[in-house]
Amino acid sequence: MMHPYYFYNNQYYMVLICCKTYKNYGFIARMINLFVLLHNRNCCYGNRYYDKLIDMRFFDREQEFEKLREIEKLSHEVAQFTIITGRRRIGKTEMVKKLYENKTMLYFFVARKAEADLCEIFVDEIGTKLNIPMLDSKGMSFAAIFKFIMELSQTQHITLFIDEFQDFYRVNQSIYSDMQNIWDSYKNKAHINLIVAGSVNTLMNKIFKDKKQPLFGRQTETIHVRPFKPSVLKEIMSEYCPDYKKSDLLALYTLTGGVAKYVELFIDRKKFTEKKMMDMFFERDSYFLPEGKNMLVDEFGKDYGIYFSILTLIAQGKNTRSELENALNIKELSGYLKNLSEEYGLISKMQPIYEKSSNKNVHYAINDQFLKFWFRFIYKYTHIIEAGGNDKLKAIAERDFTTVSEKSLESYFNEVLKESGAYTRLGYWHDRKGENEIDIVTEDELDNKIEFIEVKRQVKNFDENILKAKSELFFKAVGSFKRYEIIYRGLSIEDM
Repeated sequence: MMHPYYFYNNQYYMVLICCKTYKNYGFIARMINLFVLLHNRNCCYGNRYYDKLIDMRFFDREQEFEKLREIEKLSHEVAQFTIITGRRRIGKTEMVKKLYENKTMLYFFVARKAEADLCEIFVDEIGTKLNIPMLDSKGMSFAAIFKFIMELSQTQHITLFIDEFQDFYRVNQSIYSDMQNIWDSYKNKAHINLIVAGSVNTLMNKIFKDKKQPLFGRQTETIHVRPFKPSVLKEIMSEYCPDYKKSDLLALYTLTGGVAKYVELFIDRKKFTEKKMMDMFFERDSYFLPEGKNMLVDEFGKDYGIYFSILTLIAQGKNTRSELENALNIKELSGYLKNLSEEYGLISKMQPIYEKSSNKNVHYAINDQFLKFWFRFIYKYTHIIEAGGNDKLKAIAERDFTTVSEKSLESYFNEVLKESGAYTRLGYWHDRKGENEIDIVTEDELDNKIEFIEVKRQVKNFDENILKAKSELFFKAVGSFKRYEIIYRGLSIEDM
């Protein structure tokens, strides 16, 4: 028996459903649909009677699920070793758990504990999930447990998911060598679906991409989990707040970048409007305020100060190497910029579309929307937070939000255009002096089309004549596109 309570327009609704009393399951289904409708409208508009949190359902990941199912099927015949990567909070763990929620899967979480303590937990997991007793876990090593599982997988299929795999470095680095030796010895006869996930890119890259490391080349598949696409964010907003405004969708994208955990936090607390999201983001003891530091200090180690300074300057718009070096009074930043780009994957080296030289017209951009916002407002103004001025800081962010969100609107439409798969080239363009810029340039080399797109928050600010004038400068610099259809378009918040 359950008693759902819903409120809408200050009216009180209660429906009592008791499956023992009512046999009309069609009626029950209609009542549940009514609950969902009232619930969503209530959460969107707000109601003083409705204070409970809601739980966001699972969205997206169809492509990843399809790949993992294919791997699982193959693992019944040939041992599979899959790596799952992606930034923290992206939803790697929940994705795997969702896929196997109705199947038997051993789950080993590598906490920062002594090896013996971890092994005791792992042995309990084996006993519970497989109903197979093991020897006394006291003093047992992970190598012994992994060998037991590999031997067992020769007679039955096993799925083993090891989470935060990189943290074995803190537990016992020799575990990786032990795993390599055991894997190589048993894999040919094993029926195992081994999945490992990690959030610290530097360590995961070292474990699997460094030729000197024991597990180099042992993986059979790699899956990289990315943020939610714009289409998924729209689906989420449509489900939980059907009458959302486009500015609310833009705020969700700007503040979360589509990172599953951040989106979930807003949805669970029913923060569907731009104002409510900003209030939650900057409130005292907000989850988001220490998040950038929590994410990246482990990645950067003792050099995190210089990396944080570089990222803060890029978030503020100082995005060329010379601007960064002058601002930091450091003569040579190329090593740091290369690490941020290639090792950490946090920034991209950007150049205008069709730029021939790899070293000219270079500027850097932060890839992660959340981190763009965090370095622009949180890290830069840490002193305001320390002084208890959260409302003051929120006022600064609200003052600058129109400008900041317009840049994120460009990123949003870039993602939309990529998602469409309709183009063979996609980028931006500006002249050598940076005086004339076109936000988005697309080319379709199959259908001979080139499109120039200007992005403005408000459609009234778009001027096609100005865009055409800029395109003439583009053609002079890049060359003419004979026999091409030329398209001019403005995109605004209303096109989201």
